[in-house]
Amino acid sequence: MDETVIEYIRRTVLKVPRDEIKAMLQTWGFLSEAQLQTLNFHQTKENISQDVAQLCEENSAGIKQAAVLDMIYNHIYPNKRMWSVYQMIKTGEETEFFDITDFKKKFKRRLRSALKNVTINFREHEDNAIWIRIAWGTPYTRPNQYKTSYVVYHSQTPYVFISASALKSNLPLLRQTLVFASNYHDIREMELRSHSLNSLKDIVFKRYIQNFQTYCERSLPKQDVAPETDSRIIQSHKDEKERIERLNWEAFGDGPLPKLEYAQYVLETMFKSDPKMDVLDKKEPFRCLVKFSSPHLLESLKALTPAGMADAPLSPLLTCIPQKARNYFKIREKKSLFPGSFVSP
Repeated sequence: MDETVIEYIRRTVLKVPRDEIKAMLQTWGFLSEAQLQTLNFHQTKENISQDVAQLCEENSAGIKQAAVLDMIYNHIYPNKRMWSVYQMIKTGEETEFFDITDFKKKFKRRLRSALKNVTINFREHEDNAIWIRIAWGTPYTRPNQYKTSYVVYHSQTPYVFISASALKSNLPLLRQTLVFASNYHDIREMELRSHSLNSLKDIVFKRYIQNFQTYCERSLPKQDVAPETDSRIIQSHKDEKERIERLNWEAFGDGPLPKLEYAQYVLETMFKSDPKMDVLDKKEPFRCLVKFSSPHLLESLKALTPAGMADAPLSPLLTCIPQKARNYFKIREKKSLFPGSFVSP
C-alpha cells in the first residue's frame, strides 16, 4: 500500500467544508454506501479525514482513485486556482469530427514521449468540457501529486482554460500536446486570467451581454432627496449622479459582471510632436504594454466614476475589455495622441 496516496486523499478531504464532505465522497463513488454509513460527519474534519483514509487503505486505493477525487474537488471548487485562457488556431476553415478516445490517446502518447514520469487523468462533464489533470515528475523523480496542472477543454470550441502548476517550465510542453491532440496548428494566450473559471467562460463564449455606449437618454427611478438650502445645488448634484449612473449602465449593464482579475493591452500609437522640438526623427509607432489586475477588475472599473476617481463616460479603452477579449488573442488598441503629449489609458 502506497502511504503517500492515502495521505494525499486525506489532505484532499481536509480541504472540503465539513458539511460537503459526504456529498463529495458520494460523487467519488470509491467507498461503498455501507462504508459511508460508518463515517461520523459531525466530528472534526481531521477525524473525518483519518477515517476516510483508513477506509481507502482497506479498499487498496491507488493513485488513479486519488486523482479522481482531486478532479472532483477542483471541479466543485474551481475558484481555488488561477485560470488562463488560450485559443487554438487552424490554418484553414476545415472542420473535423472530434473523437474523444483519439484525443486521449494522442494526448497521452505525446506527453509521455517527452516525459515518462507523468500522471494523466481525464474526466468528462455534462457541459461538453473535458477536464485533464497532469501531475508532473522529472526523469529521476515520481510525479508530484501536489503540483498539478489542470486543463479544461471544450471540444466544440477552440478555447482552452489552463491552470498551471508551480512547475511552469512544463507549460510549453503542455500547450504543444494540446495542439497535437486536438488537431490544431497553434495556440496563443489571450492574456485574460481569473480565479473565476465561469466568468472567463462567460466572456469568451459570449454569455456575458455587455451594453454599448450609445449615450441615449434613459430615465432613472426618482429618488427622495433630503431638503437643502440651495435647491439649485441639489438639482445639479442629482443630475450629475443620474448622468454617471446612466453612462455606467450603458457601459457595463445592470447585471452581474464576470469576475475578471487580469487583462493586458498592447498599445500601438503614433507619437505626434512639434517639429521644432525634434523629439522623433522617424515616424515609427510607439508601443507599450499596459496590464490591469484586481480581485474583480470589471467591478473596479465600474466603480471609478461613482467614486469620483475618473470622469464620465469612462474611456472605451477600459469598458471594451470583455468585447476585445472575445475577438483578439491580446487586447490591442491603436490611438493617435495629441501633439506633444502622452496619455496613459
